[in-house]
Amino acid sequence: MSNPTKNAECTPEEAFSIVGDNIIFASGSPFKDVDLGNGHIGHCNQGNNMYLFPGIGLGTLLSGSRIISDGMLQAAAECLAAYMTEEEVLKGIIYPSTSRIRDITKEVAAAVVKEAIEEDLAEGYREMDARELRKLSQEEIEEYVMNNMWSPDYPTLLGKSIFPFISVFSNLLHHDVWCPLAPNLYKQAS
Repeated sequence: MSNPTKNAECTPEEAFSIVGDNIIFASGSPFKDVDLGNGHIGHCNQGNNMYLFPGIGLGTLLSGSRIISDGMLQAAAECLAAYMTEEEVLKGIIYPSTSRIRDITKEVAAAVVKEAIEEDLAEGYREMDARELRKLSQEEIEEYVMNNMWSPDYPTLLGKSIFPFISVFSNLLHHDVWCPLAPNLYKQAS
């Protein structure tokens, strides 16, 4: 189905009202699930590249492959399909929950790395050369991927409040004091 929503060929309500609950609905746009009125829910799956693109990109980078082969794309797709739970499939859900997106990305990237190795496309990345990549077990490939994923965890640097820092910083700018945190600001303030 096309997106944005205003360009969709039909709404989920229209599709489920015509065909009933014997369809699997997917769209490029997000839609709310539909209450079918018979105790069933019509799931509105959003076909989105976020399930595969990050893992394909990361796996290709970490393998050092100069191309993304059909086999690497196939490995990514099969990995995503295998990630589905039986319960999700039975409900008509065709993509896993986004709450598991980091793990999905890790698994897809590992599948892409493994396929690049099998196709002899892997040249290595940073300290991990192609020879070392070929020696890794599946678990070690997953660990290698996880260790190279960005994590949005930041240490607390300023405690509970940044206001004391701002106050000190402001005082420095209003006096003839050079501040190593913002040397260009001092020049402008002078």
